[in-house]
Amino acid sequence: MLKNSNKMFQGYDIVQFCNSFATDAACYAYLSSIKWETGFVCPKCQHTGWCKTKLAHVRKCNRCKHKHSATAGTLFHQLKFPIRKAFWILFLVGSSKKGISSTELSKRLTLRQKTCYYFKRKAMAAMQAFNQAADKLQGRVDVDEFFVGGKKKDLPGRSKGNKKEVVMGIEMKKGGILRCFARHIRHAGTKELRPFFRQRIHRSAEIRTDQWRGYRPLQTEYQNMWQEKSEPERNFRLFHRQVMMFKAWLRGIHHSVQQLQPYLEEFTFRFNQRGDENIFDQILHLMIHQPPIYIKNLNSYRGC
Repeated sequence: MLKNSNKMFQGYDIVQFCNSFATDAACYAYLSSIKWETGFVCPKCQHTGWCKTKLAHVRKCNRCKHKHSATAGTLFHQLKFPIRKAFWILFLVGSSKKGISSTELSKRLTLRQKTCYYFKRKAMAAMQAFNQAADKLQGRVDVDEFFVGGKKKDLPGRSKGNKKEVVMGIEMKKGGILRCFARHIRHAGTKELRPFFRQRIHRSAEIRTDQWRGYRPLQTEYQNMWQEKSEPERNFRLFHRQVMMFKAWLRGIHHSVQQLQPYLEEFTFRFNQRGDENIFDQILHLMIHQPPIYIKNLNSYRGC
């Protein structure tokens, strides 16, 4: 769980958000309180003594005189637009029930669409970090694959065409879905499915899959795993509902995407944190504690 001891904002109230972060100085002060909540440590010499500089969010080491800002070494590193607008992007991403596209962010904040896109991608990387640190799926778990993209003529069933394939696992509780994780895969062979199982599903889980042969070798690692023939309207209903929710979200908000994994991370993060009024605060903490990702490397960023 993330620490919220320095929390300044909670909920979805736009007026309250405006009052809390009315100036760049207020935003930088909050970032500073998060980054150095356990004390200042110089990244150069590891000394803990520091003094103020002309900028409130920049501290200077008493030993080596190195200056270190609240944004350095974080996903806010080398931010090229006002910090207030960066906060607004995170607030809109977190508070919007179904998310928001970079095109819509561009219109609301008078920023270039690419600027909003790349900064939102950094927020998605923070969401991915949260997902990776989360507990594995336990209890009753359904796993299956599905395709994202339009149907291609004369290529029925598992034929790929230009579609993207995804494997998803859902953890069920009391007739509903508790959590879910998903991964973009190149094909539905065991070689692609095994890493998802090992990363996302606990060995003690009761796992149900369809009768696809790619799952059979995994039964040697997961003792409580069985296969059923998938029949529409009879079994795997919750799983199919979750797939429809993801496709409707992707199609309704983003229409089409080139890289699928970042959007899988956003969807699962948003779903798993549903009902939490501190999503903005969570994303902000995650971005402060993640190393920088430069724009030129975003498209090759592993898993994102």
